[in-house]
Amino acid sequence: INAVNRAGGIRAAVESGLVTSGVMYEAVRRGVRFVLAGSIRDDGPLKDVLTDVVQAQKAYVEGLQGTGMCLMLASALHSIAVGNLLPARVKTVCVDITESVPVKLSNRGTLQAVGLVTDVGYFLERLEAELGADGGRA
Repeated sequence: INAVNRAGGIRAAVESGLVTSGVMYEAVRRGVRFVLAGSIRDDGPLKDVLTDVVQAQKAYVEGLQGTGMCLMLASALHSIAVGNLLPARVKTVCVDITESVPVKLSNRGTLQAVGLVTDVGYFLERLEAELGADGGRA
């Protein structure tokens, strides 16, 4: 966290070569907009994290405009909060090692929700293998 903050945030850490792989790296590299909201338990959030709950909710609502599919990974409170902000037509995939999180999201009244109880690292490895190194664009 400190190294990323010293770099100026996630985008700057990716652009400087400090961060060279992972979900946030790919989001920055591909121009995917992201919103990071803090938790009352955060002990020193990244510069990119919104620590005001109302501001974070507004940013979520704005960031979700036009979303057709939402992938929720290993963050119970944020996944449930975002799930409650999404229209029922949006396809959601929730991956969490704790069974209650995908179950809560799949029970929110949409037929287009898929919940997977598994380790997120394993899920992402399998997803990458299925899509291929080119992201399934071949």
